[in-house]
Amino acid sequence: MTAWARIVIARPKTVLIAAVLFALACGLFGTGLAQKVSAAGFTDPGSESAVVDAWVKERLGPQNPDVIAIYAAPEGQSLADIGPRVQASLEKVDPALLNRPIETYWNSARSSLLRSPDGRQAVAVVFAAGDDNARIAAFPKMEDALRVPGVDTKLTGYSALADAISTQSRHDLIVAESISIPLTALVLVLVFGGVVAASLPVLVGTLAVVGALGAVGLIAEFTEVSIFAMNVVSLLGLGLAIDYGLFMVSRFREELGAGQSVAAAITRTLHTAGRTVLFSALLLMCAFAGTLVFPQAVLRSLGFGAMAAVGLAALLSVTALPAALTLLGPRIGKWSWRADAFERAEMRAQRFWGRVVTGVMRHPGAIAIAVGAILLVLAAPLTGVRLGDIDHTALPAGSETRTAVEELSARFPGAKSGATILLRESDGSAPPQSAVSTALRELGAVQGVRQALHLETRDNTAIIHAALAAPDRSPDAQDTVQRIRDLRLDGLELRVGGESAATTDSVTTILGKLPLMVVVMVAATLLMLALAFRSVVLPLKAVLMAFLSLAATFGVLTWIFDEGHLAGVFSISVGPLSAGMMVLIMAVVFGLSTDYEVFLLSRMVEAHNAGADTEESVRTGTVQTARVITAAATLLVLITGAFTLSPLTPMRFLGLGMVIALIIDATLVRMLLVPALVKLMGPANWWTPGASRAARSPSPESVLAAKEVARSGS
Repeated sequence: MTAWARIVIARPKTVLIAAVLFALACGLFGTGLAQKVSAAGFTDPGSESAVVDAWVKERLGPQNPDVIAIYAAPEGQSLADIGPRVQASLEKVDPALLNRPIETYWNSARSSLLRSPDGRQAVAVVFAAGDDNARIAAFPKMEDALRVPGVDTKLTGYSALADAISTQSRHDLIVAESISIPLTALVLVLVFGGVVAASLPVLVGTLAVVGALGAVGLIAEFTEVSIFAMNVVSLLGLGLAIDYGLFMVSRFREELGAGQSVAAAITRTLHTAGRTVLFSALLLMCAFAGTLVFPQAVLRSLGFGAMAAVGLAALLSVTALPAALTLLGPRIGKWSWRADAFERAEMRAQRFWGRVVTGVMRHPGAIAIAVGAILLVLAAPLTGVRLGDIDHTALPAGSETRTAVEELSARFPGAKSGATILLRESDGSAPPQSAVSTALRELGAVQGVRQALHLETRDNTAIIHAALAAPDRSPDAQDTVQRIRDLRLDGLELRVGGESAATTDSVTTILGKLPLMVVVMVAATLLMLALAFRSVVLPLKAVLMAFLSLAATFGVLTWIFDEGHLAGVFSISVGPLSAGMMVLIMAVVFGLSTDYEVFLLSRMVEAHNAGADTEESVRTGTVQTARVITAAATLLVLITGAFTLSPLTPMRFLGLGMVIALIIDATLVRMLLVPALVKLMGPANWWTPGASRAARSPSPESVLAAKEVARSGS
């Protein structure tokens, strides 16, 4: 970093222009990104349900409807009256978009299944052609034809639901950014006491988002990328770039305030804060690399997007930002309401946090026990957590698509996906008719199954359709699928497909791969922290703190989203936590926990290496970083909190989860529990295998020097 500092100081304009052009060039790949990303990718392509659905689709065509249109006859008219208008409108759908002709109540041999019991509603079932992405992309092209003028129409189904969620997600991204960027700029002005210093992190954050979206666009050329990756890139690119900028600008002004020249301040800033930023980014990228172990495209793409955002944020923070600081020099304090606004705020914060850390140092055991107990109480609801996936309840109550799903489940069970079941003899031969009849009786008796029908027998396999009482993908439907799979039919092999089975398999896969993700994150974190801090104990403590933050966060989320407490306040749908979003929050929170740990411990280690004892190292590290960490967490709360304004339950889950995690981590954990534990562990914090005792023990003179450094605030 010292060598890089010399380049930045010698050629600041060149470095700044090159960094900006690089970010903008990356951004060119993001052109048309909304058309490249996918609303699919939630299923495990190697699961039992995926294999069953592919086998059936090859022989009978798709069995999971893409769009189901529910038509209600106007007052004074019957279904027969509106039939010609509906059929005429449906004929306008481009046949190239369809896998087979549209089946309706008016043209189907199973018309009784496509009509409501009261005879006032009827449905049309649409199967689109192509893969998942093509099927979802087909929906907007046929939507106008599916809506019949003068006839109350509701649209639902796989593609309609995915389109509704992705459209709302794009809208929410714009709203979140339009709210969070001005608010973060205002907070930065308050933190730095001036407009010029505050504008730099925001500009770097904007460039990071542009460049990262371009990186995601490039990735989308080679693999499937989820629509949610755009939201993650925006959230992390802006949030982390502003965080990193906050640390860099604060350290630069701290060095200038200590009497350093601009060149010396840049060198010192890059050598300390700059190196920590790069190290932090590597840790975060390792945390997100854990998502690559999952077979679901949506989780892998979230990992790709997050790594791109983190990488761009860090790269711009150590290139464009120090170059801009070199050019500005002492003018970094211009447009402040008073010349010493930043310094006065820093002194007030140091006095406040000095009193806090003094209290922690006096009673470290009591503080550790109290905070640990609070975190465990917050984590307690996690013991009863239920996991699910994104379904119609992701949409706000009252939305057309969600209402249509509920009406469909109550009035048209035969029109839904339900469950597709394959039966064959254990030796691979075709099951006799008597065995199929027995299986139908057993399946019909399963709780949650309304009816089981034998479609046909092909390639030694009986194909059965089971109509489920609950909406597709809902927790009740998943429970019914599990009960079907638990059936034991003598001499028969049973396999289940369908949308609800796909959701069940997706959750099972996530839970199965989660330990591997954790191993990847923990191993990378321990190794890198050990190399950075030359300690064995500090990395172990950092990982433990990260998991405590995670447990407390998910405990609160379970209490709200799964158990329903405060659900009315937050206007959310109560139900199992989304397994996919849980993985994302786990990666983000684990990464940010170690991120803040790195900034805190790096100042402690810096003081210890200067000769301070453990208590003085804790005091120096906490006092010097507390205001910056608190401000960084506040900024991220504003950025991620904007997502809680989304009516989509997954977005509120993500936003609220991040807000809860940041508050817990930046206050209880980072500012209280970590200093208390470091104090309690004493010299053991700095233990490294093979290090001599003399090398670890500071001299009295160096301790006095370190205390003087702490008092001077340099």
